[in-house]
Amino acid sequence: MSSTTAHLVKPPKSLLRQVGRAIADFRMIGDGDRILLGVSGGKDSLSLLHVLAHLRTYAPVRFELAALTVDPEVPGFDPQPLKDYYTRLGVPWHYEQQPLLEQAKTHMDGDSFCAYCSRMKRGIMYRLCREHGYNVLALGQHLDDLAESLMMSLFHGGQLRTMKAHYRNQEGDLRVIRPLAYCRERQTADFAAHAGLPVVPDSCPACFTMPSQRAYMKTLLAREEREHQGLFANMLHAMRPIMTEGELPEPGWPSDRPRPDSEQTALGEGDALAGADDEVVEHAHIDQRQGSAQSLGDA
Repeated sequence: MSSTTAHLVKPPKSLLRQVGRAIADFRMIGDGDRILLGVSGGKDSLSLLHVLAHLRTYAPVRFELAALTVDPEVPGFDPQPLKDYYTRLGVPWHYEQQPLLEQAKTHMDGDSFCAYCSRMKRGIMYRLCREHGYNVLALGQHLDDLAESLMMSLFHGGQLRTMKAHYRNQEGDLRVIRPLAYCRERQTADFAAHAGLPVVPDSCPACFTMPSQRAYMKTLLAREEREHQGLFANMLHAMRPIMTEGELPEPGWPSDRPRPDSEQTALGEGDALAGADDEVVEHAHIDQRQGSAQSLGDA
């Protein structure tokens, strides 16, 4: 399918349902949230962008959505298809260049390149959130990523740890969410291929020349899943208690924080549920007694 029509393709109900469940279970999005989504150009972050843009059209709460791409300045990385895609989708786009590979050669200390790059990108994303008035950073890691992280922590760190689904950063001024936490990698791969999303191929030379612990865990889990089909469902059940840190952060724009000048790009409350999918709406309630939108996760 041509990428010129990709933004018109409705995400499959299974993907919408699982993202909706994760948003509800972990109370990720509330009224007035300004969300900046980190989009590398890969299938996962582009699929999440598409899903959130779709949910925004009928969600019972109003939230804003923008995308950020960090260009690591490696040969072969071409962000132009992403720029064209965001324009058609009507999503504001922030673009930041940083020579991460060159910086890693002189500043990396004990990390793998991928870990160094990830940490540097996270710092850039936090900075852009603050500079442009976003209170939520959305990331595109999925269930496969969380399972691999758990295995890496067990094998190499001796701890039960994985990526968090929803938490506050150390400074406390930003929330970080992972709406794909219940989704499998094959779901985003299938959707990206079917919808013709403008996936930017990974061109980082370090990813091809440096074997990683994550790649090993991915292979290990794939082998085990062939013998145990319920593996990832069981791992998700086991990981649920460690996917949060204490009480979940409160969703929605902070009442004590002035909003930047911006336009609400979602539908108003009166139109929010028009044409909505049952699978998503069942996890996105409105407090009918008060007649006001609360949170996508309020039950």
